[in-house]
Amino acid sequence: MSIIIERFDKIKFNINRLKPLKPVNIIAVSKTFSLSHIQPLIDVGHNHFGENKVQEAMSKWNVIKNNFKFNLHMIGKLQSNKAKDAIKIFDYIHSLDNQKLADVLAKREIDLNKNLKYFIQVNIGNELQKSGIPVGELDAFYNYCTLEKNLNVIGLMVIPPNNKNSKKYFQSLNELNTSLALSELSMGMSSDYMDAVSSGATYVRIGSSIFGSRD
Repeated sequence: MSIIIERFDKIKFNINRLKPLKPVNIIAVSKTFSLSHIQPLIDVGHNHFGENKVQEAMSKWNVIKNNFKFNLHMIGKLQSNKAKDAIKIFDYIHSLDNQKLADVLAKREIDLNKNLKYFIQVNIGNELQKSGIPVGELDAFYNYCTLEKNLNVIGLMVIPPNNKNSKKYFQSLNELNTSLALSELSMGMSSDYMDAVSSGATYVRIGSSIFGSRD
């Protein structure tokens, strides 16, 4: 058995051990890895993969996406000038974080006749260096995206502050998600996915624990 499949099965086992109330989708974060490295997961029918650069996703997945049924997730910072290509290749965008981006995505969805699923990225720790909507502006931004721009926002996303108690931030995001009556939560990576799942995550973004360390 491929070492990648062994690692993936271990993560599924760890998640199932927590007996989550909702199904948890594992996004295999394949950024920087070649298709040949990712292939074992494709071959067993895994259907959620994550990239953080639009151009890499276009060059890597464009052809194969027509032959296999899976969902591609944009998990990195998305510049508005890349929105058209992002709409073409991705099914989910986890980094909706400003009004200009919402405007462009809404326009491109109409142009391309596509309807993606979105997570609003929340800057839960109010970190100056990090993207995301401040907690105090979340309600207004959510209403703008959904009511004025008709974007299909399914949940919130967070990257908690480094070297802090992730679980506290995950629980706070879950409360915000509940306050907006959203059903999905994107939070947790290789180092903290167990805390995320126990706090209500329905999508976890896991790279190195599946594919190994990046060069």
